[in-house]
Amino acid sequence: MGKQKLVMVGNGMAGIRTIEELLKIAPDQYEITVFGAEPHPNYNRILLSPVLAGEMTVQEIVLNDLAWYRDNGIKLHLGKKVEKIDRIKRQVIADDGTVEPYDRMLLATGSYPFMLPVPGNDLPGVIAYRDIKDTDDMIEAAKHHHHAVVIGGGLLGLEAANGLKLRGMDVTVVHIESWLLERQLDQTAGAMLRKSLEDRGLKFLLEKHTEALIAGESGRVAAVRFKDGMQIPAELVVMAVGIRPNTALAEAAGIYCNRGVVVSDTMQTYDPKIYAVGECVNHRGTVYGLVAPLFEQAKVCANHLGNYGIGRYTGSVSSTKLKVTGIDLFSAGNFMGGEGTEEIMLNDAAGGIYKKLVVKDNRLVGGVLFGDTADGSWYLQMLRDGKDVHEIRDHLLFGQSALSTGAGHQGQNKAALMADSAEVCGCNGVSKGTIVKAIKEKGLFTLDDIKKYTKASSSCGSCTGLCEQILSSTIGGAYTPAASVKKPMCGCIDHSHDEVRKAIREHRLISIPEVMAFLEWKTPNGCDKCRPALNYYLISTWPHVAKDDPQSRFVNERVHANIQKDGSFSVVPRMWGGLTTPNELRAIADAAEKYQIQTLKVTGGQRIDLLGVKKEDLPKIWADLNQAGLVSGHAYGKSIRTVKTCVGSEHCRFGTKLAMDMGVKLEKMLFNMYAPHKVKLAVSGCPRNCSEAGIKDVGVIGVDSGYELYVAGNGGIKTEVAQFLCKVHDDDEVMEYAGAFLQLYREEGHYLDRTCHYVERVGMDYIKQCIVEDTQQRKALYARLLDSLKGAKDPWADRVAGVQKHEYQKLEA
Repeated sequence: MGKQKLVMVGNGMAGIRTIEELLKIAPDQYEITVFGAEPHPNYNRILLSPVLAGEMTVQEIVLNDLAWYRDNGIKLHLGKKVEKIDRIKRQVIADDGTVEPYDRMLLATGSYPFMLPVPGNDLPGVIAYRDIKDTDDMIEAAKHHHHAVVIGGGLLGLEAANGLKLRGMDVTVVHIESWLLERQLDQTAGAMLRKSLEDRGLKFLLEKHTEALIAGESGRVAAVRFKDGMQIPAELVVMAVGIRPNTALAEAAGIYCNRGVVVSDTMQTYDPKIYAVGECVNHRGTVYGLVAPLFEQAKVCANHLGNYGIGRYTGSVSSTKLKVTGIDLFSAGNFMGGEGTEEIMLNDAAGGIYKKLVVKDNRLVGGVLFGDTADGSWYLQMLRDGKDVHEIRDHLLFGQSALSTGAGHQGQNKAALMADSAEVCGCNGVSKGTIVKAIKEKGLFTLDDIKKYTKASSSCGSCTGLCEQILSSTIGGAYTPAASVKKPMCGCIDHSHDEVRKAIREHRLISIPEVMAFLEWKTPNGCDKCRPALNYYLISTWPHVAKDDPQSRFVNERVHANIQKDGSFSVVPRMWGGLTTPNELRAIADAAEKYQIQTLKVTGGQRIDLLGVKKEDLPKIWADLNQAGLVSGHAYGKSIRTVKTCVGSEHCRFGTKLAMDMGVKLEKMLFNMYAPHKVKLAVSGCPRNCSEAGIKDVGVIGVDSGYELYVAGNGGIKTEVAQFLCKVHDDDEVMEYAGAFLQLYREEGHYLDRTCHYVERVGMDYIKQCIVEDTQQRKALYARLLDSLKGAKDPWADRVAGVQKHEYQKLEA
């Protein structure tokens, strides 16, 4: 008996994944023919946005090249659109007259973009965003035109807007709803996303209804008019308002369709010889548009085409991961909540972190993550498993690592905590067990090998870190991580943070305009991401030479106080090593009464926070506090914050070292030290560690024979335990080693990276080599730190004296 004939209509990701799965289990069962309307082999539509942004080429997003079809004996018809299915003769007929017979057919016709039915939607310059041709058209338009309007604030619309912005266009996103990504995010996360994207130069018009697209003199689109009468210029209009299942071919053949080609749990249509998968399908009333559910359909469909007949597709719990201009987003399940649900939330707007978990009957039913999506896969697995979370509820919001014990700085390897059934790659539906099996059976040694054999990490790339952890834990020392891909500093430039710092250092660039001119910045004034970073890199590389630019600092640093949600400010005087005096306390109490301070709060850093200070009272309260010897605590800055101490051997019967004295020395040495991010230290007089030195950027613990130094700890949203650096003998060595480490971080850290992120990037071995093993380098680093802090002044006193009065007046204006 000869092979059966299988014809697939459609050459996209869902269809080809079905063929790949079929070839695994029944490689000799069918003669396979594939029709593709596009002139390209199967490519990754998810990665069209990096192509538009100029980060990848079309060739780099091809998933199955022409050789793959040839090697697997697949007859491929590219650039041919199937116009008719003859179910009586079991034939398909293409637009060029090509006829192919079938015993089984697979419909994978996907979807088509919906175009708003408004006047002018057929004008030149009005396009959809669906395929390589659309992407090429946008790239070409960006070369010749300036104003772009993207209609639709969903996933595809934001990716198109971002790519066009990076191509130099002025981009406005128009959205009918009141917040962006309303299908993937709740209103809070949507608002945070909008703010972040506006900071990157995108413009938004929400709750706008498009009335017409207006032609210019050339006949090309020139403007968009809304129903409220408003009109904006547009030389390119991208419609990203949704997709519709491509059912025309199936309907013409008499196959039952209802908002999609209706299929059973075996992915069969009402004609049992014709199967369907992908975006053209309606399964149990649901049409899926994300990749992961479509690949689940593909596996079931291949199972039945291969005559195994044991698989059923019962629907998918969808999750969304998106990365727009460096912003990580994740959502899954019922993230909006509702009757009978509870919401666990963390909202750190200033830090760009938002987490919301929805629980019902002690089970996770949905969630939204903004800014920190590291635990997205873990939450999704719990959601799918219906796991009872009652026992871990208190720690649920802080992620998987919060449940482990004995974690070092990098935490336990997340891969080691995952079950083999846990999903690693949501885009391609690949579990940890599948990756481990491929590594062992096929002898894989690189991330590229994993991509090739399992497809994991080959789509959006968000699971790359997990894949590398699995590879490392499976083959141990045989694994060597690939060199990291260069990441641009921001959308204004193609250079990385390290390249920018190197240029500033090697070419003695001492001002922001000089840097931008030398490195050919794409935007004339930069953005809110690169300007603060440049300002820090300049003043840290060329202290006493480069001039600090207050307008390139965040607002809190410009006014030397933390702005609160009601518009008032928080003032935190410095208390060296957590010590104070009756005179200082009296001055704080007097100021609180004089300026009607709402709240006095003892902070975790052993200081007193005066909350609710009016903006106009800031210079006056600083002046009053200065008279008592109180200076700025820099609680607002990317700078030295506190040196927390225990009472040490000064008072404690267990103390082995003068912890308070050591803490005061360190804090005075580091006063007014700016850094890539905030820096916190702690000194404990004995190993009982009452000052929590184990979770600080620098932790000093007294022992009988000297001090133990720990670095790169963090007590924030994701606690990081500090790592052991070395043991030293006396106070002078503490200051030298700690100072050298902080200077190394100041010189090499990326702006807004904490010390834990810096050490994770360069490795603890490198830190020890520079600080512990290389005496000459350590002493040079320490000397540069002391030189940079020479003549440090209190910013409050400077402001009171009028040094920065003009800057403060600008803020008031």
